[in-house]
Amino acid sequence: MFESLGNKLQDILDRVGKERQLTESQVKAAMREIRMALLEADVNFGVAKEFVAKVSEKAVGQDVSGSLNSGQTVVKLVHDELIETLGGKSIQPELKTEGNVWFMVGLQGAGKTTSTGKLALHYKAKGRRVLLVAADTQRPAARDQLEVLAKQVGVPVLKVADGETPAETRRRVDEHLKTDFRDLVIVDTAGRLQIDEALMDQLADLQTAMQPTETLLVVDAMTGQEALNVAQTFDERVQVSGLIITKMDGDARGGAALSARSVTGKPIYFAGTSEKISGLDAFHPDRVAGRILGMGDVLGLIERAELADIKAMEVKKPGDFDLEDLLTQLRQIRKMGPLGDLLKLIPGMSRALPEGFNVDEKQIQRIDAMISSMTLKERRNPKVIDGRRRKRIAAGSGHSVQDINKLLKMHEQMKDMMKMLGRMGGKGPGGMGPGGKPPRMPNLPPNVRR
Repeated sequence: MFESLGNKLQDILDRVGKERQLTESQVKAAMREIRMALLEADVNFGVAKEFVAKVSEKAVGQDVSGSLNSGQTVVKLVHDELIETLGGKSIQPELKTEGNVWFMVGLQGAGKTTSTGKLALHYKAKGRRVLLVAADTQRPAARDQLEVLAKQVGVPVLKVADGETPAETRRRVDEHLKTDFRDLVIVDTAGRLQIDEALMDQLADLQTAMQPTETLLVVDAMTGQEALNVAQTFDERVQVSGLIITKMDGDARGGAALSARSVTGKPIYFAGTSEKISGLDAFHPDRVAGRILGMGDVLGLIERAELADIKAMEVKKPGDFDLEDLLTQLRQIRKMGPLGDLLKLIPGMSRALPEGFNVDEKQIQRIDAMISSMTLKERRNPKVIDGRRRKRIAAGSGHSVQDINKLLKMHEQMKDMMKMLGRMGGKGPGGMGPGGKPPRMPNLPPNVRR
């Protein structure tokens, strides 16, 4: 979502001069371009104006310290202000030991019911006992959808009846909790295609009856600035405590997500990152800002590895890297999510990849199929794979012999590259550079180097 904005901001910051002191004309030129980039990304006008004003005020006349040039200083100022615009510190919903009731509100199609299921999975994994309440009294399909999600997650669901009153819903929830203790109740409320008084009145009545500890508004990031108007209207009637931004993996311009915190004054708790039931991440303003400016998200990468339970491979000599090792690594990486998304979490990688770069996930599946069609002996020693074996592997995996040849050639190239990297890393005592000195760090932005 932020790829286009990120590329523009990085291009602008790369062109900033290297003078010892930043002049007002330099700052004005850079800030004018940054403001245009933000507006083109559908960022709220007031938010873009305030963002530029704050950065300009801090940048004019600022002395460059240490090894930082003026460009790197502006990068730091823009990065820090981006974090503040997105909300500063990461905030999560407040959870007590028991009696937690969360109210999910939003327009129809924003991803409210799906987000309810995702929250159930997220907090079940943390040891919470979750109960879902399908409280849409007018759309049976919405209640059925939540029931399907509840089965996927493995939590109970209480479905209201058509036309059921808020007081009756509260009584049924209390009865359920007497026989089946649950410390987190998530209520999926009715949605509409547009804001109307009838919807707001129903929500207000149900909120009064349920007395939620958190009211979470689900906002569709693809709807742009209209999402912010929706957020303000909901907050006026049902006092929203926090936001969930969905469809952050889409190709919309991302201005709504950047503006949401400043316009509504409400923290963004979570971001929906895929259609999968596990596609919900806690929202970290500093990490999002780092991704926008091409600094990556190393902590996010580590967290994905921990969630996927990635085990470290046994260290081998570079020349011993066989097809079995390749298959193991590919399967572990796939547990962490789409490879294209993982590459963008690596600092500097978003700039290194060509524009429009896209990883063919199906190609990874094809490689898996081809290697899986080999015997263990063939995986351990690819040199024994002759013409007859290649035909058998091709037939078993549903590919051509040419595809098998390409795979074997790619594996040989990977081995050669690993040998080369092994030789480079082995120079000097303890794997250090020449003379025992640490290898020279690449020219990265200051906070990445740090």
